Amino acid sequence: MKRAYTRRLCFGLMFLAASSLSAQARVDRNVVYGMYSGLALLMDVHHPARPNGFGLILIGGSGWHAPTTYGSGQLKGGVPQVFLDVGYTVFTINHRAAPRFRYPAAVEDAQRAVRFVRHHAERYGVDPDRLGGLGTSSGAHLISMLATMDGKGNPDDPDPVNQESAKLQAAVAHAAPTDLAGAFDLPQAKSRIASFLGAPIPPGDPTYREASPITYVTSDDPPVLLIHGDADPVVPFKQSELMFAALEESGVKARLIRIPGGGHGANDVSETLRWLNWSLLGDVRAERLESIIEAHSYLMEGGFERTGSISDAFQAYENALERDTPPR
Repeated sequence: MKRAYTRRLCFGLMFLAASSLSAQARVDRNVVYGMYSGLALLMDVHHPARPNGFGLILIGGSGWHAPTTYGSGQLKGGVPQVFLDVGYTVFTINHRAAPRFRYPAAVEDAQRAVRFVRHHAERYGVDPDRLGGLGTSSGAHLISMLATMDGKGNPDDPDPVNQESAKLQAAVAHAAPTDLAGAFDLPQAKSRIASFLGAPIPPGDPTYREASPITYVTSDDPPVLLIHGDADPVVPFKQSELMFAALEESGVKARLIRIPGGGHGANDVSETLRWLNWSLLGDVRAERLESIIEAHSYLMEGGFERTGSISDAFQAYENALERDTPPR
């Protein structure tokens, strides 16, 4: 068993060492991916030191809302280091938000971001036909919309970016609101949804279904991983159960990971990465990354401090092997 783990570990190290040692990670900040009535839509592009050739659109959670003051913070945030360690080029975005902007503004901006990345795929060194998405909470709602909506571009649009498809090829949704019409019992959640959709909006209004990812599920949707804590006080776990049932019924490759006792921030980084690897990279290339996932899992499960360097992850992993305690 120990030899098998060591062989896989060495294989992963060889894969990482294949690129030039002089390569460095960098971030292109505040790239304008669209303009709306003079308002610049911004994204940060996180370039890994050793790209694997695949792009990942990441949308953080904000409850679809943002302050309306000039000094308010941006919605785009940081990127878990492990995604850069294994070579994903990650695009984090700002989008128009309530209460100033209502649905479908945020959805349209998310679609525009995918179209922008796809149109400029060569510039960023990613495969335009294999784009993945990752989101949390309201960001997971937007990623789920990108995975399920048709997303076809307009061939007659004068802007070539808008001629591109906004459909993703893999999606991971952490604590996603998927059916805005039901399964929300908390007054705060209901008021947020109503504000996002354009309050006042009465129960039963068709906009609830129009803005729900579950409405658009069809058999041609990409693989979708749902991760949700079953004690989430903000977005009920039932939301992921409903979405998973709809995906399964339509024959879409899907998985639901239930985190017992997990709250709204519960997630599983290793399973997220594994899902993206197998969905986007394919069996052959993903096998070369399994040792990276195992190393990262070991650090997370063992309580080690995450330093941001995959070499440190491998060192901890090797030390564990020497003690005959490989990851579970």
